[in-house]
Amino acid sequence: MTTPLISLDKIRQRYSERTVLDIDHLEFEEGSIVGLAGPNGSGKSTLLRLLAFLESPKQGTITFLGRPAQAKSTVNRQVTLLVQEPYLLKRTVFANVAYGLRIRGKNDIPIKVARALEIVGLAPTVFAKRQWYELSGGEVQRVALAARLVLKPKLLLMDEPTASLDAKSAELIHQAVLSARDEYGASLVIASHDMPWLEGVAERIHYLDSGRLVRTV
Repeated sequence: MTTPLISLDKIRQRYSERTVLDIDHLEFEEGSIVGLAGPNGSGKSTLLRLLAFLESPKQGTITFLGRPAQAKSTVNRQVTLLVQEPYLLKRTVFANVAYGLRIRGKNDIPIKVARALEIVGLAPTVFAKRQWYELSGGEVQRVALAARLVLKPKLLLMDEPTASLDAKSAELIHQAVLSARDEYGASLVIASHDMPWLEGVAERIHYLDSGRLVRTV
């Protein structure tokens, strides 16, 4: 039997005695694209934060490639989260995408940055030298995505990646998601209210309500 990339067992997450997530078991396979759907307050963002190892559950166990993992551990470098309103450094597009590579001491940075920009539909010759303040909302989202793709994470988490984007930008994000899986080998978990978009990219969708997993399609 193949070991799941990440698995959650008997997870309970509480904030000020209020239970916001209550999941008995959930796992995500390597190379999969999985959606999370549900109303506001259903627990989607909390689940993403647990999967990103940004916080630990009050109860339960999360395993990564079969081994128990904790928040703020070395696993963090294999998982990355793209939030709904990403923050860019006050630098050029190139500097933003290259930042993670530089702090990791990677080689061939210009080549890797150029490819990541191409994947998200931003021509390197046009965008690499642009400043952060010269970008539209859709371009900011795609630069932030490129900055994560270039690190080749095992797990890429996305929170409302198409919110407030036009149809063209949403389609480019769709293609970038497929490239992240097919070219970089990433697994993806995507939370979204945009059901037509999510249904078009995800292999299956978990529906949450009041912190509980209510169905999977």
